[in-house]
Amino acid sequence: MRQRHASQDARRAREFEAFVAGAAGRLLHTATLLTAEAPHDNPRARRLLTLALAHTYACWDRLRGEDPYDRARQYLATRFARGAWHHYGALGRARPHPDSPLARLAPQERLILVLRLYEGVAEEQAAALLGLPPERVRAICDRATTTLLHRPRGPAPAGVAGATVAPS
Repeated sequence: MRQRHASQDARRAREFEAFVAGAAGRLLHTATLLTAEAPHDNPRARRLLTLALAHTYACWDRLRGEDPYDRARQYLATRFARGAWHHYGALGRARPHPDSPLARLAPQERLILVLRLYEGVAEEQAAALLGLPPERVRAICDRATTTLLHRPRGPAPAGVAGATVAPS
């Protein structure tokens, strides 16, 4: 009996290690996009990834044919949302990296944009995951895309604002 459990545990560990080897890089990139941290300095993203992988491992035996990547991504998204929207923990409250284009977006906009455009999650799936109507997800995604595509207006470059044309 003990030998059978040890064999099952070893198989489970091998399967999970193979999953992590294949999925951890993409999941870390997703978490880094969510937190809008620099790719080389992303402690909040790494914390999110660790929590998502721990949760996935804990329910590994109950997946029963479910895609473990989807489970990990779902946990990553909901954990980020809980931290960002409800201010639980430090995951959503810390300031994003100022050089990140995604830093201009609100956490909810970042989450929906990353799910929809980077992860390729369907609008209806994202809406169900976040508990929002599909129309709201569409509107937030459109607003976030518009924000990223249009540079913020700043002051005119020096020398242009006060330039005068000399008569010829």
